[in-house]
Amino acid sequence: MKNFLYIVFIILILLQFIPTKVENPKTDKNLEIKVSSELSTIFKRSCYDCHSNEVKLPWYNSIAPASFYIQRHVNLGRQWLNFSTWENYTEEEKDKKLKGIFRTVYAAMPLASYVSLHKEAKLTKEEIKLIRDWTGKAPF
Repeated sequence: MKNFLYIVFIILILLQFIPTKVENPKTDKNLEIKVSSELSTIFKRSCYDCHSNEVKLPWYNSIAPASFYIQRHVNLGRQWLNFSTWENYTEEEKDKKLKGIFRTVYAAMPLASYVSLHKEAKLTKEEIKLIRDWTGKAPF
């Protein structure tokens, strides 16, 4: 058991040498999503850390394996939806993303793992309704 703990400790130390980096690419503000100030505040508080080019990295981002987890989630989040480049999407893509927002904001987003460390990101029922109303999409 003692040897096992030593091995785990050494592996954790070695993981710190594997570089990870989440970059915030510079983007044109004209490409950012245009919404009311109320929705903008909600999105920036609850969504932008995975779905924008304005990610605010937590202190634990410099510690592996958390850094791997964060990098993966930001990359996947931006692939699915990036509020910083909203105007680059075609109307068809925007429609698809709005449908996705309608579906996921009710139960899946923001992720429970994110909310557990960022309590301020939790959406209220009123905020969820506001977002769903904004999407203009009927239930599926």
